[in-house]
Amino acid sequence: MATATTNGPRVRVALDGLSETLLWTLYHRAMEARRPDAVLDDPMAVELLDAIDYPFERRFGKGDMGSAQGQALRARTFDQEVQAFLRTHPEGTVVALGEGLETQFWRVDNGSVHWLSVDRPEVIELRRRLLPGDERVRLIACSALDEEWMDGLDASHGVLVTAQGLLMYLQPAEVRRLIARCAERLPGGELVLDAVPRWFSAQTVKGRVKTREGYVAPPMPWGMDASERWKLHGAHPNIVEVRDLSLVRGRGFFYTHLAPRAHLIPVVRKRRPSITVIRFGPG
Repeated sequence: MATATTNGPRVRVALDGLSETLLWTLYHRAMEARRPDAVLDDPMAVELLDAIDYPFERRFGKGDMGSAQGQALRARTFDQEVQAFLRTHPEGTVVALGEGLETQFWRVDNGSVHWLSVDRPEVIELRRRLLPGDERVRLIACSALDEEWMDGLDASHGVLVTAQGLLMYLQPAEVRRLIARCAERLPGGELVLDAVPRWFSAQTVKGRVKTREGYVAPPMPWGMDASERWKLHGAHPNIVEVRDLSLVRGRGFFYTHLAPRAHLIPVVRKRRPSITVIRFGPG
């Protein structure tokens, strides 16, 4: 099995603003993966954490609260959708937009998938330094809004685009435009995205989402209540299906009984975080 770059001195990483969120998600995913009863098997994330020189605990806390399991369960829910895609498109292409230091490729690799990792130049450089290369993994240093990553994309074996923990940081018009361009240029493909509810988006814009250690989450201008999911149909005529993904079950009462059934609970079902699959027609 491939391993992260852990030989020699730890790699010092200095990120702030939006880019720093990739360290937040890596930290919580790895802290969950370290547990004996972990809900996500992610040894590569643990190795990455050990390879990076950064004050994770001082910045983000101990990582032993529900946020760690929540991050891991979100990743596993995306994993399951990718794996379902690969069962019917074993040589298909997965495009991971704003991938940060996600290690999903090594969790779902079936030996024949083609992977495209799209992120900012400084993040792609970090992936090159810290993660092993693979002939089936291509790194594209550009914004998810830049259509460069679509150019020359081989869709003959199927395409699945993932936007995990990304779209909430874009402006609403940018989100709509990105979805529309995917629908237009990737006929027959799918897009999996997650969204925060509008109330949470508003709190981040006001700077009110923070840890006890003082870390303040960046503004998330785009929020979507789960009850508004149907509006995504209007982004482009080639959108033929929009469906909800329930969070996979986890550990403890909340993540075993409440979170996976949030779409059935009247008080929260309309204003909850959500994961959505959009399917595009053949064009």
